[in-house]
Amino acid sequence: MTASLDVTIYHNPACGTSRNTLALIRNTRIEPTVIEYLVTPPSREKLIQLIADAGLSVRDAIRKNVDPYRDLALEREDWSDKELINFMLEHPILINRPFVVTALGTRLSRPSEVVLDILPLPQKGAFIKEDGEQVIDENGQRVN
Repeated sequence: MTASLDVTIYHNPACGTSRNTLALIRNTRIEPTVIEYLVTPPSREKLIQLIADAGLSVRDAIRKNVDPYRDLALEREDWSDKELINFMLEHPILINRPFVVTALGTRLSRPSEVVLDILPLPQKGAFIKEDGEQVIDENGQRVN
């Protein structure tokens, strides 16, 4: 039985990590479903599922270096998971990214190479991240 080639990325084209993750997916010659989550945020149920399936806490799935995080004082430990989810839905920029979903699992792909663990096909050639770091060699093998 072969793994499904369905891959979905919750993407922000303004984010280098998200662009690198998308490029790593495409380096397998898979064209994923791309959801620009700032334009089309996930539903409450989908967001909760993404976080749980990735094995994260709600707090782990929040971006901390954006204005809404500081403005809402989200560093306080007394916010409940439900309240944090509400903030993420109200301000999708708070959702850390990119989440990637495949038949092999769900990951928050930070750093972008995390996506390699759940891709159903191997890399098809060399890959160099935007910052110049080589991640995949010319034989499609991960560079350590």
